[in-house]
Amino acid sequence: MAKPKETFNKKEKEKKRLKQKQEKQEKMAERKAQSKKGKSLEDMMAYIDENGNISDTPPDPRRKVIFKTEDIQIGVPKMEDIPDEPHTGIVSFFNDAKGFGFINEQPSGERIFVHINQLTEPIREGDKVTYEVERGPRGLNAVQVKKL
Repeated sequence: MAKPKETFNKKEKEKKRLKQKQEKQEKMAERKAQSKKGKSLEDMMAYIDENGNISDTPPDPRRKVIFKTEDIQIGVPKMEDIPDEPHTGIVSFFNDAKGFGFINEQPSGERIFVHINQLTEPIREGDKVTYEVERGPRGLNAVQVKKL
């Protein structure tokens, strides 16, 4: 019976496999040596301070802030009444091809959406306009838009 041939490549692969196995065992032994078994509950506890940072020391009870449950809003904020008086603003963007744009409100700087169907006359970017505000499904919309 003939002896199987061991090529150089096979010997190198076997050496590499044995080396990886040895390294793995060394790492495992090192982890076991460094691990601390039997930690107490206090050592494993993590706390969140008043700024939202995680720490290992309990928070100071003197800095505790009490919130009323009715002040906490979950979900979409409640609708607020919008005054019916006309607002003024400057058209910051308007695309005639797509039929929409945005108006920057003068005193507050708030950005309000405007659609071409809500215009009483054609507008362009930089025009000063008056309009009324209406709440739409995605936020505030300008209606009855007129040039000044």
